[in-house]
Amino acid sequence: MSAWLQRIGTAVPPNDVHAAFVAYGRTLLHTAREQQVFDRMVERSGIHHRWSVLPPGRLDAGEIDGAGFYRPGEFPSTSARMALYEREALTLAQAAVAALAPPDTLATLLPRVTHLVVASCTGFSAPGLDVLLVDALGLRTNVQRTVVGFMGCSAALPALRVAQQAVLADADALVLVVNVELSSLHLHESDSLEELLSFLLFGDAASAALVGSVPRGAELLDFQSRLLPASRDLITWHIGNHGFVMQLSGQVPVAIMQALQTEARAPDGLLRGLEAKDYALWAVHAGGRTVLDAVQRGLALPEAALADSRAVLGAVGNVSSATVMFVLQRMLAHGPPGAHGLALAFGPGVSAESMRFQLAGAP
Repeated sequence: MSAWLQRIGTAVPPNDVHAAFVAYGRTLLHTAREQQVFDRMVERSGIHHRWSVLPPGRLDAGEIDGAGFYRPGEFPSTSARMALYEREALTLAQAAVAALAPPDTLATLLPRVTHLVVASCTGFSAPGLDVLLVDALGLRTNVQRTVVGFMGCSAALPALRVAQQAVLADADALVLVVNVELSSLHLHESDSLEELLSFLLFGDAASAALVGSVPRGAELLDFQSRLLPASRDLITWHIGNHGFVMQLSGQVPVAIMQALQTEARAPDGLLRGLEAKDYALWAVHAGGRTVLDAVQRGLALPEAALADSRAVLGAVGNVSSATVMFVLQRMLAHGPPGAHGLALAFGPGVSAESMRFQLAGAP
């Protein structure tokens, strides 16, 4: 028996805020040199759009966002951000679920869902998003719920691992996996170039997936986890009084590249004893251009190998745990039948999560 990633739906909020944030960020920098560095990094980022639940504001009117959520000198408390998360996360999650299938098909699938897995690192509430989704989607009240929390950008693959385990234990299981991230709710009032470049990466998005035993989409083969050595402080994510506080070291790409070079040579490494050329598809978390460059160099991949990941980065930015699901969605849509693939995602730790998969159809 096998577990199959059968469908993926994705959703972004209606507000494209990337250009507005670039304009806002430039106003916070004090020197021409900082502005030049910022402009150069914007140009090299590979990001063209990022989406937020908050509309962009008018800088000429002193607005940071059109909803007045962020006011200069008076940024909201964590409790205010969590109240907004609770409302907006549910709406965005429902949109991702609705994108899974046409309404008539979805109406037959949702009553069959036996397990619900929710992953997020940008908000908390209780009853949580899992319970809210049960009510909003009309799922069974005895659906088995699992929440994967605060694992950062890598969380999608552990969430799929939970889904795989449920299906392998019961061929009749149908697992709904939902990733929701509202990174834009954690903007800080800062004139630090390093922090502004970090904010430049992230956007809001959600994904939904169905995992079951019927062969369709991609077979989930196996999963591996790694904690990179000497890397615990390179990515951190803590709860502060005014939102969650991320520290993202510039050493992350180097650490990933070096770790992947080691893993590529290890018989029990992330490549499972194979060579990079043995994988036709690479679903790599688009954490940023430098992260994708580090993966490409660390595994000596051809330029085309990360085309889907770079396309996702350009279209939505880094949407934390949902990002790799956007990449997998593209591969389910146009990947060659029977192709083998490897998914990679990175998070605090620094953790590296991987998943081998094979698209349906004869090789």
